[in-house]
Amino acid sequence: MVGGGISGLSAAYRLRMLLGPAADILVLDRAERVGGILYTGELARGPLDLGAEAFVGRRPEVPELLREVGLETQLVTPAGLRPLVWSGGVTHALPERTLMGIPASAESMRGLVDAATIEQIAGEPQRPLAWEPGADVDVYRLIADRFGAQVVERSVDPLLGGVYAGSSRSIGVRAALPTLAAALDDGAPSLTHAVSVALPPPSDAPVFGGLRDGYQVLLEALAARSGAKFVTATPATRLARGLRGWVVDPIGAVDGVVLATPAPITARLLGTVAPDAAAALAGIELSSSVVVALALPRDTALPQNSGILIATGEPLRAKAFTLSSRKWTHLAQRETALVRASFAKFGDDSTLSWSDADLITAAAEDLATVTGVPINPLSAVVQRWRVGLAQYAPGHIDRIAAIEQSVATLDGLAIAGAYLHGVGVPACVASGNAAACRIATAAT
Repeated sequence: MVGGGISGLSAAYRLRMLLGPAADILVLDRAERVGGILYTGELARGPLDLGAEAFVGRRPEVPELLREVGLETQLVTPAGLRPLVWSGGVTHALPERTLMGIPASAESMRGLVDAATIEQIAGEPQRPLAWEPGADVDVYRLIADRFGAQVVERSVDPLLGGVYAGSSRSIGVRAALPTLAAALDDGAPSLTHAVSVALPPPSDAPVFGGLRDGYQVLLEALAARSGAKFVTATPATRLARGLRGWVVDPIGAVDGVVLATPAPITARLLGTVAPDAAAALAGIELSSSVVVALALPRDTALPQNSGILIATGEPLRAKAFTLSSRKWTHLAQRETALVRASFAKFGDDSTLSWSDADLITAAAEDLATVTGVPINPLSAVVQRWRVGLAQYAPGHIDRIAAIEQSVATLDGLAIAGAYLHGVGVPACVASGNAAACRIATAAT
C-alpha cells in the first residue's frame, strides 16, 4: 500500500479480511503519521478533528465500517441546526431545499439575492435551455447564466467551497452534481425543473455523521486490524514491473500494489508503466486549505446555528466557520466553546504562508465581524493542508474512466483515493475497498 490515508488504510484492512492472516501487508507513507488529510488534534483538553469532521450520512460505507471494527458507539449525528450565510455585511439563513445551493424556486432565495435576481430565477423556465446530453461545464457557467451571478456567489460557492476547497469556476457540473446532470440529460425543459427532479426526497434522517472522539479512533482501528507493517516518513520513489509482480522503491519486490496517493504522486509513479494514465492524472489540480480551531469561553454568545458560510467577494479572510459546539451535541458538553475557521481556496493559497499568530488573529477578528460578539480565544491550533483536495473540473468523469481503463490492464496494481469518485470519506473508503478486491482477486 503506497499511501496511508483513509483510502490506503481501508484497502489494507479489507485485504486482511480477504486474504487472511498469512498475507504480508505493508503500508508506505511519506508523512510521519498515517491518516492523510484526516487528523484528530487536541484543543482545550479534548480531541477535535482538524481535517474532515463529518461524512455524508446517506452513504453506507462509514457506518458499516464502524460496525465491522467495533466502533458503532462512536457514531454521532449533528444537532440539526442550519448554517448561516454572510453576504452584503449581514447574515442570512441558508436557503432550504436547494441542490448544493442551487434553488428549485425563486422564493427560496428571497432576502439573500436582489429583486432583479429573484425575477430572473422566476422567469427562467420561460427561457429556452440549450443542453447537450453528456455535456459538462463548470458550475458557474450554468448557474450564473440561468439564475444570475448572485445565486452562485451567495448560495452555491459557499457550499462548494466547503466540499472541494474550490469554487463554481473550478468544479464541473457532472462530477459535483450528478443528479442534476442526469436530469438535464433526460431533457429537463429548464434548470428550475432539473433541480426539482434532482433534489432528494424530504427526509428527517441526519444528512451527516461524525465520530465522537474523532477520526483518529477509526484510523487506529483500521491500522491495528490490518496487521500491516507501517513504514512512515518514507516516500515511494519508483514503481516498475518485476519478474513476478512489482518493484516499489525503496521497499523492493512485491506481489501487488495499491497506489492510494494524491493524483500528482500517482502520476509520477505510473509515469513509465502507464504513461497515458499518468498524463491524465497530471491534469488533476489540487487545492490547499487551512483550519484554525479556536477554544472560546463557554458563555460566548455564538448564534444558534451550525456554522457561518462566507459568500464570494466579501471583504473577509476566512471562507467559513463551523460552530462546532453548536453543530455537535457531544462537543457542546465541553468546558469551552469550539469553533473551526477555514481559509484558502483553489487559486489562492496565500494564507498558507501566514504565521500561526496571524491566522488566529484573522480567525478571531472575522468571527467577531460575522457574529457581532467579542471573540477572546483561550487557546487555538492551526492545521495547514497543502494540496489536499482534488478539483473535480469539467470532464473529470471521462478523465477518471480513461485512467481506470488504462490501469485495468496492469495485473496486481490498483489505485484508490479522493481524486477518483468523490472527495468525502465514504467515497475514499469505497475506493480502498474496490482496490483491495482487485488485488485479492489477482492473488487467488
